[in-house]
Amino acid sequence: MRAPAMGYNSSVTSLPAPPPLRSAHFAELSPFEVYALCRLRVDVFVVEQQCPYPELDGRDVEPATVHLWFEEDGTALATIRVLDDGDTRAIGRVATAATARGRGLAARLIEAGIELCGDVPITMGAQAHLEGWYGRFGFRRSGPDYVEDGIPHLPMRREPA
Repeated sequence: MRAPAMGYNSSVTSLPAPPPLRSAHFAELSPFEVYALCRLRVDVFVVEQQCPYPELDGRDVEPATVHLWFEEDGTALATIRVLDDGDTRAIGRVATAATARGRGLAARLIEAGIELCGDVPITMGAQAHLEGWYGRFGFRRSGPDYVEDGIPHLPMRREPA
């Protein structure tokens, strides 16, 4: 199911209004949308962060996985995915194109992901340098640091409000 655009208050910032928020399960994505989302994630994680890792992990195609993203002219600008882990949900694959950073798109996606999860705890494996950024959304460290694909990470969890 595709989500409608989220509200935008132009008096808060002088940045251009973001494109409409897009949301879909994998089976609802067109081949072009799949390509755009995978390309963005590879551009950010594999190329920019120089982190060769198995991007296609099988979780994208799970029936309950929801992909959220912003795009302009067929180019994905920012994306996340929300996974169903039973008693919890997980937000991951948070990526923003270098050319779209500073527009608040990732924050809007995290907020939408949290809303999508409802009254269920949410987990994530966050890059360690983003602990404070995720903290502003109510995520708290839930275990010791670890290294994943050469990048320091930490587990985080957000309890329902």
